[in-house]
Amino acid sequence: MQLILIGWAKKAVFEVQEYVKMCTALGRAATSRPFYYRDAIEQLDAIGVGSLTVVLLTGGFTGAVLALQSGMTLDQFGARSVVGRLISASMIKELGPVLTALMVTGRVGSGIAAELGSMAVTDQLNALRALGTDPVRKLALPRVIAGVVMVPILTVISDFVGIVGAWVTTVTQLRVASSVYWNSVVMGLWIQDIWMGLIKPVFLGFALVSIACFVGMRTTGGTQGVGRSTTQAVVAGSVAVLVLDFIITKLLISLLY
Repeated sequence: MQLILIGWAKKAVFEVQEYVKMCTALGRAATSRPFYYRDAIEQLDAIGVGSLTVVLLTGGFTGAVLALQSGMTLDQFGARSVVGRLISASMIKELGPVLTALMVTGRVGSGIAAELGSMAVTDQLNALRALGTDPVRKLALPRVIAGVVMVPILTVISDFVGIVGAWVTTVTQLRVASSVYWNSVVMGLWIQDIWMGLIKPVFLGFALVSIACFVGMRTTGGTQGVGRSTTQAVVAGSVAVLVLDFIITKLLISLLY
């Protein structure tokens, strides 16, 4: 048993080491030529526009359900009128960034791992290296840039749609006046909340896309290996999002508040 644990720990440390190496290579690629602008634009469209539908649905229904649940709880204290304050703080600081990152992980992370994994098992990555093209620069960097840029934008959209969805529920189901809701939304927000809602998705976007690229490019074992990589990318990306969310939240609270 001890040998199994030691072996597992060594493998985990090795994987972390290789991931750090890839992140270092991404940093070098981002600060030196050549840049693959067209690939980056294609990934901005694939990750950003392609994920818009699932983000809109997730944000809207999350806000609506949060309004219903919050209204029931606040009724016990006779504070239904401040439901907007709870919705805005919850969506912008926590639910918007995390749910958006998880949705993008499920949709985009699996796709990236499958695409790069297929290229790895069919030796297309080795062919690129043989032609003098760095796969990290050509394939991973455009996807990581798209994740860093588009996940914050998708988060802002999700926040807005969630607050609007909560507004519809609050007015129609909780019978709270529209002006009372929106005043509560504005009064409940601090500039620090908005900064937190904008900074978090940048790190989450980098983590989920870079992990998917890392897992995909290290795929072995043919089509079965591609399937395993797809699952690993989603699992590792989702766990990383939740762990990073806690660490970044703790850090930002100590810095901003």
